[in-house]
Amino acid sequence: MRSLPHRYPMLLIDRVVAFSKRERLVGIKNVTINEPYFAGHFPQKPVMPGVLILESMAQACGMLAFKSEREELGGNHIIYLVAIDKARFKRPVEPGDQLRLEASLKRVMRGLWMFQAQAWVGDALAAEAEIRCTVKEA
Repeated sequence: MRSLPHRYPMLLIDRVVAFSKRERLVGIKNVTINEPYFAGHFPQKPVMPGVLILESMAQACGMLAFKSEREELGGNHIIYLVAIDKARFKRPVEPGDQLRLEASLKRVMRGLWMFQAQAWVGDALAAEAEIRCTVKEA
């Protein structure tokens, strides 16, 4: 039996354009037609799958937590996604769009990081959600 090539981690943020420790992170994802998921989602009208928009917002939240605690964490910790609540999709994200991912830290309580995340295309809100993560030793 052949094993499939390992494709993870799939980073869905091309660059970080703003960061304020324990406050906010803004990342950019350039959505291009050569993304592998566009072949089947949907061939006649390609749109970025909602689950990948959520994943990109979760990655922005994880980056905010990691960059905020980099000195304390070192390289021996993993940030786990715990929950996504109140997810809403407002508009499709298509090839050629630039997705601006905004993660804002609401609070940290007993090791649980709570965020508000949004994905924007220009001035239009594409998606939003409340996201919770936790940091654990690897």
